[in-house]
Amino acid sequence: MADRSLVHIAFYAALIAALGLVPPVAIPFLGGVPITAQTLGVMLAGIMLGPVRGALAVLLFLFLVALGAPFLAGGRGGLGVFATPSVGFLIGWPVGAFVAGWIMRATPGMNIFASAAISAAVGGILVVYLFGIPGVAYMAGLPLLTAAAGSAIYIPGDLVKVVLAALIAQTIALGLPGAMLSRG
Repeated sequence: MADRSLVHIAFYAALIAALGLVPPVAIPFLGGVPITAQTLGVMLAGIMLGPVRGALAVLLFLFLVALGAPFLAGGRGGLGVFATPSVGFLIGWPVGAFVAGWIMRATPGMNIFASAAISAAVGGILVVYLFGIPGVAYMAGLPLLTAAAGSAIYIPGDLVKVVLAALIAQTIALGLPGAMLSRG
């Protein structure tokens, strides 16, 4: 893998960590799973880097968290975070970034904003929730439908992140098209 790819992967891992500085909002009835800005970084990693690099950026981030780096929202880190109701969402992040990157790569004829919005919605919401909801249900001892209904509170904020990710991708593509590795 080229040095440039490693720099991009490290940059997006750092971006996800930096977005963890935005204070989380905990939802008590979902076992304390917080609403964070970090999924915006997951969406952007896939949209901008493509499937493999995007997933690797998220995996690097999660590896550092597992080692104890307090990079998750609220300054959380260590192996213990993988034993909380958030674990399904964390597991879904690299898969979501991969899917977002794959959709970006599969839609080269579509304009950047539309492609990025679809990529972020499918990879950053649908795929992540497919892992997150069962994780919440299992770890919090909730029925799957209760966990799904409780997770609905996240959707409006995630849709805002989809629009932000698409706007950021479109802006970067216009000003610095070489940074759009998912289209290369």
